[in-house]
Amino acid sequence: MSLKVFFELVEIKAKVASVAPFLLGLFYSIFVYHHTNPLLALVFFIAMFLYNMVVDMLDNYSDYYRADSKSYQQKTNIIGREQIDPKLILRLMWIFTIISALLGLWLVNESGIAVLWLGIFCFAIGYLYSSGPLPISNLPLGELVSGFTMGFVIVLLSVYLNSYQVFSWNFTSIMNVFMLALPLELWISNLMLANNLCDAQEDEDNHRKTIIHFIGKKVGIWAFSLKNVVVFIVLMLLPVLGIAPKTVWASIIIVPFVYQQNKLLAIKQVKTETFITAVKILLVGALAYVITYLVGILI
Repeated sequence: MSLKVFFELVEIKAKVASVAPFLLGLFYSIFVYHHTNPLLALVFFIAMFLYNMVVDMLDNYSDYYRADSKSYQQKTNIIGREQIDPKLILRLMWIFTIISALLGLWLVNESGIAVLWLGIFCFAIGYLYSSGPLPISNLPLGELVSGFTMGFVIVLLSVYLNSYQVFSWNFTSIMNVFMLALPLELWISNLMLANNLCDAQEDEDNHRKTIIHFIGKKVGIWAFSLKNVVVFIVLMLLPVLGIAPKTVWASIIIVPFVYQQNKLLAIKQVKTETFITAVKILLVGALAYVITYLVGILI
């Protein structure tokens, strides 16, 4: 397997969905708690990144074997299209999962039992997302679950591991982290929504009942647009609530870009042409959010 094929298999272009929450949690720990644990943060990043690759490999692996359409299996799915040995993918998934789990157990030993429960939740969602009798990705829960897990739980873990010595498990602390993560939650869930919008007919052919099956494309596009609007409302509120530095307000500069990409997806929902708009929104939006947050810390 070439490196290019491997990167497509693990969907490397979408990895900002895990890197940005990690960085945001780290920066929030510095801004609010004035605390970091560099070694724990590094180990968590490696464990998180490895398992995120497992989830994407498992998603492609499951789609390959569950597909009713031979055309999808042989021409669309990367395993059939690139003639990758499924046994090789299984071995990689096992290796990455074991390493990630061992690193996670070390983090539990160093920082406390809360990491174990949050880690078990992430591992379970990662597996159930595309496996089991009713994969989450085939249900109308995909957007909610992916946004909550990648957007919120990863940020929460990052915050806790960088500040567990001073972090308090109470409603205010958790809600502040939830609000901090909300822009990423919405953008990550929109990534899944855009995917389902573009794959609507293919999903129907393969008996996948995603949210688009129930609400239709028109409402799906409306929801995609609304979430982009809510993101910027939240970004404007965060400094007022003391959750982010005022420099985060500068992220408003990307509104025209997000509007243009949103418009392209609303006009046409084709996987090879316009799904990239959601990826670009997440990438540019997350970068703007993380960078403006970092600038606020530095000055």
